[in-house]
Amino acid sequence: MPAETALASISLDGVGVEIDGHVVLSEVSVELTAPRIAVIGANGSGKSTFARLLNGLAVPSTGSVRVHGFDSVRERAPLRRRVGFVFTNPDAQILMPTPAEDLALSLRGHPKPEIAARVSTALAAHGLTAHAEAPSSSLSGGQKQMLALASVLITEPALIVADEPTTLLDLRNARRIGDLLLSQSAQVVLVTHDLELAARCDVALRFDGGRLISTGDPAELIDRYRRECA
Repeated sequence: MPAETALASISLDGVGVEIDGHVVLSEVSVELTAPRIAVIGANGSGKSTFARLLNGLAVPSTGSVRVHGFDSVRERAPLRRRVGFVFTNPDAQILMPTPAEDLALSLRGHPKPEIAARVSTALAAHGLTAHAEAPSSSLSGGQKQMLALASVLITEPALIVADEPTTLLDLRNARRIGDLLLSQSAQVVLVTHDLELAARCDVALRFDGGRLISTGDPAELIDRYRRECA
């Protein structure tokens, strides 16, 4: 595989995941290089487990996962430096007492003046400057999800994996988060039940019963999914 392709590729070969004796994913094989990838399917279909494979939060019981040239098991540390993961519930991701401190945590190890400048820029870019020193717990749901996403974006990841990031949000905030995710120059994998948002991606994957049952044009996959669920 050419180096430039490997740097933006996601490859799963015969991947299965078993947790506590329960098969969660089975025989998933796919090659992905599209900039924006939607992952759709019913609850319990394996979407979130697929997403977690991409930064080593889940590990394959069988098969192999390579993301941007890194093996997800043997090279988990460098992979996680390359992949930013956005959780459904921002409370699972916000670790520090204030937004400014939470963003600074993402940049630990950098020089302090650089951290201060980048945190200030990120707060302004995401509409959080007025809340920089407020308790993170006092933020609205939309503000919390924006902070969680900002804490990922500030690290400048090459791949962003977002696991149903709009599920807990109202329509306005869901659109804000969706627009922000799909405007990134990084490759984006978006697990979502929002089919309108999924339709804006370049390619879609559909999971069902722990299997990847179709991959292709989002409009076609979504139309078929709607008809089968009607």
